[in-house]
Amino acid sequence: MVLRTPGDISRDPLEYMDWPAPEPGPDDILVKVAFCGVCHTDLHTVEGELPAAKPPLIPGHQIVGRVARRGRSAVRFKEGDRVGAAWLHSACGQCDFCLSGRENLCRSARFTGYQVNGGYTEYFVIPDKFAYPLPERFGDEEAAPLLCGGIIGYRALRLSEIKAGQRLGLFGFGASAHVAIQVARHWGCEVYVFTRSAEHRRLAEKLGAAWTGASEDEPPEKLHGAIIFAPAGSLVRDALQKLERGGTLALAGITMSPIPELEYDRYLYHERTLRSVANATREDGQDLLAIAAEIPIRTLVQVFDLKEANGALGLLKLGRINGAAVLRISS
Repeated sequence: MVLRTPGDISRDPLEYMDWPAPEPGPDDILVKVAFCGVCHTDLHTVEGELPAAKPPLIPGHQIVGRVARRGRSAVRFKEGDRVGAAWLHSACGQCDFCLSGRENLCRSARFTGYQVNGGYTEYFVIPDKFAYPLPERFGDEEAAPLLCGGIIGYRALRLSEIKAGQRLGLFGFGASAHVAIQVARHWGCEVYVFTRSAEHRRLAEKLGAAWTGASEDEPPEKLHGAIIFAPAGSLVRDALQKLERGGTLALAGITMSPIPELEYDRYLYHERTLRSVANATREDGQDLLAIAAEIPIRTLVQVFDLKEANGALGLLKLGRINGAAVLRISS
């Protein structure tokens, strides 16, 4: 599914067409894609909200498949191995950010389905150092949402500085949040979920939420940490107002509508922290996949055929995906 001209998803901007299979470089693996998760970042890319994307482009960055071919220096995997690929496609490995464990901030980083062609296609290429071996306990379609929703949710949990026994707020309850709540509950946190969708509230309660409501509702107690997954800047005031003194609010989206003016005394004073979450490192991915197998995390997926990518993104935009949407690419 190829994006030639960005546009509103209701106009079906992705085109189904034949596309030549890419050639792996010396350090790359060629992956025959089985499933690819559908993410809000794909929606932002397709609708032109992320202007650095240069069409024609194949979106998708939650990729599960098997190694079809290897470059001569790619030695981590053998042909036939099952692998996953995530948002971070490559980084320079030499800058201050990379050398200090913050490759997610590398200025030369490239991102899957955004600056390089992604997984809404049968074959995909990635440096073998940036691919993941996947825990056997997950099927292909179950593993796909872990590779972005899961990873970014895990990083957002870490940056929220939430600790065992504390109260965590999740604003928005899509693919990332339905994984993050399971990790937070595994850590012993009490989770409060804020979402407009009654169906999403029911899922949150099923996954162990102590309380659910809308963003304007007041939870029973103040929160020690919170994460906003929805790309709505208006939620920042709601979330900060619900934070305990010294609490941290992490913004997990790659883009967000404007944040309203904040009264310092009311929203930020008493050492509350407001921070963004930018991408994720390979270490985040490795840690998330390990803890996902340990729990084990249950991913709720709605599977669509590749040709239905426009429709799946449209449902995502309307908030009508419960859990995560996944595209079936090939068997």
